[in-house]
Amino acid sequence: MLQKARTEDVTRLVENLTFKQKVDRAAALIEAAYKEHGDGLVVANSLGKDSVVVWDLAKRVDPAIRGFIVTTRFKPGQTVKFMNEQVAKHPELKVFRNDEAIEDRLYENDPDRCCDLLKVEPTRWAIDEMSVSCWVTGLRCTEGRTRVDYREVEERDEGLVKLNPILVWYEREVWQYLALYGVAVNPLYAEGYRSLGCAPCTQISTGENERAGRWIGTSKCGGECGIHTRPLKSHKSPRSPVASSIG
Repeated sequence: MLQKARTEDVTRLVENLTFKQKVDRAAALIEAAYKEHGDGLVVANSLGKDSVVVWDLAKRVDPAIRGFIVTTRFKPGQTVKFMNEQVAKHPELKVFRNDEAIEDRLYENDPDRCCDLLKVEPTRWAIDEMSVSCWVTGLRCTEGRTRVDYREVEERDEGLVKLNPILVWYEREVWQYLALYGVAVNPLYAEGYRSLGCAPCTQISTGENERAGRWIGTSKCGGECGIHTRPLKSHKSPRSPVASSIG
């Protein structure tokens, strides 16, 4: 199944599969990858709606599956609280954060570098320290203009498989799953956010693009932080993650 998913017509899957078929397919992809990679399969949990769906699916496949969270000093208080609740419930979620000194308002003056330091680097630490051979994401091709060229199974870094099990889901299907299975979500969604990130770089947006509220007024507007576009195994950093009890 994994090999076939590398080349299947993503548009056909988006448009033709029913909600139940998409749920079953996502679970089957995670199960197949877990059988192949074992403990090397780890879920990247951003604490957003898509990630918590994938985390729930993974735990249904096997409660022993591990995950990691990358957080930053700029996360909203609601997200930090939600993170601590999730880590308390699932101690197999490991938290990574880069606390090195950065320039004031770097997120405004050079958002690419800010994301690289605070998001991409800790992701590299997570993949290295947790000996990840397959990382599982909540990425969806229907989420925005920057996410249309992905596959359910990829290997953009040599030796690191990337699994996107809900790639072909619509936004409404994410909320359908969350409601049907009673999965807790970040309380910021109740305020009108559709895509969550760091506080200075995330606004409520009513545009068609889910990610339109990200990095408004910068060159990254509606774009990517870099974890899906930058190499993750090209070099290693000696920095260590902070403890999972970040407050």
